[in-house]
Amino acid sequence: MSTYDELARLLMREHAAATKFHPMGPETGVSDLASAYEVQRRYVSLMSEAAGAPAGYKIGLTSARMQKMCNIDQPVAGVVLASRVMKNGVVLQASRYHHMGLEFEVGVRLGRDLPRGDAPFTRERVAQAIDGVCAAVEVVDDRNADYATLEALSLIADNSWNAGAVLGAFSTSWDNLEAATGIVELNGQEIDRGYGRDVLGHPFVPLTWLANHLAETGGALRAGDVVLTGSLIPTRFPKGPGAFRYELSGIGTIELSVEF
Repeated sequence: MSTYDELARLLMREHAAATKFHPMGPETGVSDLASAYEVQRRYVSLMSEAAGAPAGYKIGLTSARMQKMCNIDQPVAGVVLASRVMKNGVVLQASRYHHMGLEFEVGVRLGRDLPRGDAPFTRERVAQAIDGVCAAVEVVDDRNADYATLEALSLIADNSWNAGAVLGAFSTSWDNLEAATGIVELNGQEIDRGYGRDVLGHPFVPLTWLANHLAETGGALRAGDVVLTGSLIPTRFPKGPGAFRYELSGIGTIELSVEF
């Protein structure tokens, strides 16, 4: 059985060596959600030494399509590091990642703290703490995972694969977010679309899950935190250079390019 610190260091080495993602296995001691998130916490701490402090969180696998794709039946959380937050118009170099994917999401920004002492939180309480909503693209790196053998605990330990976030301009008003349409284009042609309701019925539902998850594990959402609430469509893995455009109706647009 490995210690959590040893597993965190192992993840650092595997990322540096471009090792293919693989299940950790119960023999390592990662046998439940608590142990998986403890490895994640220590792994994020190691990454933060070089990549800066956290800027917020990502929530993954919040739609039926994404859960089916990953053979998982629950959301997962990860940390977004400040140095990996990018602006609209960014050019992503695929060579910087082992196997880069793009996820098209609703991003939110907290305007006030949600102290864990106030948990459990309702969706209404969480909504009152939000001061901005934006179109967001999460950059993930699955390290060429075999999805047939993917299991939640190893995914969580590996910081739920977050490798960055591209944020659009924040809007301070939003209505019927569950009806917002997210349209993704590649080189001017629509390739997929999804809706705010595809994320557990409304993007604030996974956000509420995250607030309560953090409270249960000793953390809390704080003013200024940015949260990616989950992909409206299945992850897209660019196979060559291209220009992506993501429009979230009523909220904003992101444009980014991928180079190989």
